[in-house]
Amino acid sequence: MTRIRFQRSLDELKENLLVMAGLAEQAIQRAIEAYRVRDLSICDLVSRSEIAINRLERDIDQAALDLLAMEQPMAIDLRFILSVIKINADLERVGDAAKNISDRVRNMEQMAVADLPVDIPRMASLAADMVRKSLQAFIEADADMARTVLTMDDAVDTMNRAAYKALTKVMEEESHLAPQALNALMTARALERVADYATNIAEDVIFWVQGADVRHHKSLKTAPDPHAMG
Repeated sequence: MTRIRFQRSLDELKENLLVMAGLAEQAIQRAIEAYRVRDLSICDLVSRSEIAINRLERDIDQAALDLLAMEQPMAIDLRFILSVIKINADLERVGDAAKNISDRVRNMEQMAVADLPVDIPRMASLAADMVRKSLQAFIEADADMARTVLTMDDAVDTMNRAAYKALTKVMEEESHLAPQALNALMTARALERVADYATNIAEDVIFWVQGADVRHHKSLKTAPDPHAMG
């Protein structure tokens, strides 16, 4: 494979991943809107999106593996292909999370609306923003932007822990609201996972651009201060 053809294949791989990214981001936004308004027709859209996302995941994986088999990419090109494979998997998981939330909406169809001590829309907004920023970092090959995503994860984790504490209390003390509280709890958990997937994508962008593996190393997730003394 000539260098020009190889570069064209890399560009096509990136374009296909961005198509999948758009589908995954749209799916999570639709799932949250379905949760907010309890609209089962939106749940149907999420289900159809999952089918398209799953199909694209297989196609992208195969294309990436074909590039690895036909060419022996070095350095940054190799890191790019490996990152695409990993990001591809996390985007599929974002689609799964959206489907899980839409399933919760279906469960809630016959339930009375309850005022629960959890701000799902705020948590959803933060998780969706993490996905959006991690994908923008990928588009722009911007490791610094990716690092900002890593700093956002703690806030979602904190909200998820608070939701768990508040909603389990509701289930213990107000048993008639237990079904609604459980659905909210599972939705919060799905959003926490979405934030984790966005974090994974951001880590893969950093790996691709800088060759740095920042997984499990919080001290490495912030860029060093060039003016620091020590």
